[in-house]
Amino acid sequence: MYKKILVPHAGTSAGDLSLKHAIHIAKSSASEIILLNVIEDFPHIPVLSLHSSQAAKVKKEFAQITKDMKEVMENEMSKRTQICNKEGIQSSQRVVTGLAAEEILKCIKSQKIDLVVMAKRKKLKGIKSLLSLGSVSRKIVENTSCPVLMVDTEKK
Repeated sequence: MYKKILVPHAGTSAGDLSLKHAIHIAKSSASEIILLNVIEDFPHIPVLSLHSSQAAKVKKEFAQITKDMKEVMENEMSKRTQICNKEGIQSSQRVVTGLAAEEILKCIKSQKIDLVVMAKRKKLKGIKSLLSLGSVSRKIVENTSCPVLMVDTEKK
């Protein structure tokens, strides 16, 4: 039923729980899992308030931090793809920089995703939980035509 399952993953236990659900679904439908980690861009520096040499130094430091974060997250996502592979599930990973909701939506479209499995962070129940989804979750649910499985990460 589902050929490609996208799991947005921030390297957290909530993401791991979402991955566990995705693996269960993938096993029953011979699906491929795509793990996506989005590193949020640093805000633009108000360079007008800095001397040009200071601004260049700050930009360089931010670029290095982003590069380091990307390396760490590629390693973390690699561990998760290995878990999928051990379960006999074809998987791949992507680590990108940008705004989380935008990058997830781009991936859904470009990879022709059939199902998104992602963590739900809010602890509210019933209709209130739908009205108060996190901003990323809400944007995904509202702007994609594929099904989105919201995994409750609250311990029971």
